[in-house]
Amino acid sequence: MNALPRTTCTTGTVSLDVFERLSSLIMSELGIKMPPSKKTMLEARLAKRMRDLNIDDLGEYVRFLFTPEGTSRELPHMLDAVTTNKTDFFREPQHFTYLAEHAVPTLVASTGAGMRRPLMVWSAACSSGEEAYTLAMVLKEYATHHPGFRFMVLGTDVSNRMIETARLAIYQDTRAEPIPLHLREKYLLKSKDRSKKLVRIAPEIRSVVRFRRLNFLEEDYQLREKMDVIFCRNVLIYFERATQEKVLRHLCEHLAHGGYMFTGHSETISGMNLPLRSVSGTVSRRT
Repeated sequence: MNALPRTTCTTGTVSLDVFERLSSLIMSELGIKMPPSKKTMLEARLAKRMRDLNIDDLGEYVRFLFTPEGTSRELPHMLDAVTTNKTDFFREPQHFTYLAEHAVPTLVASTGAGMRRPLMVWSAACSSGEEAYTLAMVLKEYATHHPGFRFMVLGTDVSNRMIETARLAIYQDTRAEPIPLHLREKYLLKSKDRSKKLVRIAPEIRSVVRFRRLNFLEEDYQLREKMDVIFCRNVLIYFERATQEKVLRHLCEHLAHGGYMFTGHSETISGMNLPLRSVSGTVSRRT
C-alpha cells in the first residue's frame, strides 16, 4: 500500500481525504461502510490507539496504517477498535424459544442431528460470547430432557479482543440479569470476592463452546463441518446490500440442507437470491 500524503489535520479537524482513505480501508477489510456522519464516532474509537502509540494527529495515524509496519502491527488493533460489539444474554429471546421448541426437534427427527452425531450450532459475529453461551445453556437444558442428545457451539468474531473476552467467560453480574434465574443458579459461578460482582460461565457450558476469529469477507472460512443452525444476528445491518447477500450466500454454503438460519429482527433476506425459505419471522431454512 502507498503511504498517505502529509497532512496537518488533527482529530478535531480531520480532512475529507484522510477520512475517506480510512473509511475505504475499513470497507475493504470488514465490509463496513463508514459515511461522513460516522466521523466523530470513528475518531473517538481510535483515540485510545493513538494515545497508546503516542500519536496526536489522526492524519499521522492513518499514514502509519499504510506503512508495512502499520499494516502488520496496527491494522488488527484498528479493526478491533472500529467494530461494534453489542450483545446480551438471551437477546431476542423468541429465537431461543423457537430453537428449543421447533428447530431442534425437527432436526433430530429429520436428520438425526444431536443423536446420531452432535448438533452443530454457529454463533456468527458472537462479540464477547453472550449469544454463544446462551445457545449452550438452551441446548444443555434440552439435553437434560432428551438423553443422548449432543451438541457443539462455535462462536466467531472479527475482533481478537472480543474472542479473548468470550474465552474468559467472565462477566459483570449485571450483564447476566437477562438469564432466567434457574439457569443463572445452574450455570453461573460467582466470584469468591463478592465485591467484584463478577460471574463466570460454568465449566460444563464452556466445554461445549469454542471460539475463533473469522472475518466474513474471507474467501475460506475454514470450517470442517456443516452447521445445523447458524445465528447471524444484528451484524448484516452494518453492510451494504450487496455485501449482505454475499455474506449470507457464503454462510449458506456452510449450512446443512434443512438447517436453520436466524437473523436479527431489523434484518431481512427478502429479495435476495439465497437457498433459504422463511419459516417464522426472521428464521429461515436451507432448501
